[in-house]
Amino acid sequence: MADLCIDCRYYAAAQLGERQPLPDFDVIILGAGAAGLLCAIEAGKRGRRVLLLERAEKIGKKILISGGGRCNFTNLDCRPEKFLSANPHFAKSALARYTPADFISLVEKHRIPYHEKTFGQLFCDHSAAQIVTMLESECRAAQAKIIVNAKIREVTRDTAFVVGCDVAQYRAPVLIVATGGLSIPKMGATSFGYDLARKFGLNIIPTRPALVPLLFNASDRERYSDLTGISAEVAVIANENSFREKMLFTHRGLSGPAILQASSYWRDGAPVQIDLAPDRELTATIRVAGTRNLAVAEKALHVFLSKRLVERWLEFHPPKAFTNAALDAFERELHSWTIHPSGTEGYDKAEVTAGGVDTAELSSKTMESRKVRGLFFIGEVVDVTGHLGGFNFQWAWSSAVAAGRTL
Repeated sequence: MADLCIDCRYYAAAQLGERQPLPDFDVIILGAGAAGLLCAIEAGKRGRRVLLLERAEKIGKKILISGGGRCNFTNLDCRPEKFLSANPHFAKSALARYTPADFISLVEKHRIPYHEKTFGQLFCDHSAAQIVTMLESECRAAQAKIIVNAKIREVTRDTAFVVGCDVAQYRAPVLIVATGGLSIPKMGATSFGYDLARKFGLNIIPTRPALVPLLFNASDRERYSDLTGISAEVAVIANENSFREKMLFTHRGLSGPAILQASSYWRDGAPVQIDLAPDRELTATIRVAGTRNLAVAEKALHVFLSKRLVERWLEFHPPKAFTNAALDAFERELHSWTIHPSGTEGYDKAEVTAGGVDTAELSSKTMESRKVRGLFFIGEVVDVTGHLGGFNFQWAWSSAVAAGRTL
């Protein structure tokens, strides 16, 4: 990386001294994450002089931790309905023009072995670092210059965009914002992209943590917090959106894929409904038993659920009786456990940020601002949020290419 990623401080000092303007570029991209890197590649391929500024000490930090370190880089079932946005149609154009198959071709070109998990999720066989290395190699081939440790102090515009860092200024007629959202602040996430959009007069859809664990309210925490580590395949409904996957109890609430998916649709104060055993009749063996009691009920439920969860459930949700009518009610409650979360784990534990730059402000074909010529927003900073399972990476790739191929 030494010949590609240059430390901003030393580059500026070695070239022209502190606070001196550096040579112009055709395109400046802010943020060397998934979207920024691929956009730099596409613009560089078209002969554009590209400068990619990254505030962290290395590129692709969020890529490196994704998918448990193996990077769930796309999803084979990438449809527009897998994305949330104030405008559900906005993502269609970019997703149609750069598909999972296109990114897979790039992965295969670099001979990175990968595999499919459940629901069309594609992961590297070995390490997410292979994706970063691939993107770095493509940037080098496209002659895109990357500067790390670039602490941006201000962005202005006269005849071009001027990006002022600690020790240098950079100019270009095109500025692409790929700074990501607010999720995982310990990785360096900030509100910079949203603040910049507001500075240039663009509207922001209110942001919130998405793909994030939910917190129990006080009474549920007292009842269930010691079930930490127990999981079950469930169906979770939030705001009329249902997800059937694994759920995991934590010491503070609920997590696991089903909960993370539902969290993107959940709003403060709203209930979440959980079917603890979808498509199963848990009371069937109780009804035919010669004796009906709690011991028989516990044995029947343990066929489908963890013993500790069954014991806790029967402690707080026992059948009111063992008549058929009472068992009907008991069965219904097992399939419609309603909780009222007190909140979420917040941006610290959120995989992505929902909301962002209003899509009404952008061209769906190019990602360019409708108000400010030459200003583009791509990736997570835009109000397009994918489901869990590689969809947010695909949005990063697709929106990056939409912008990069316009330049």
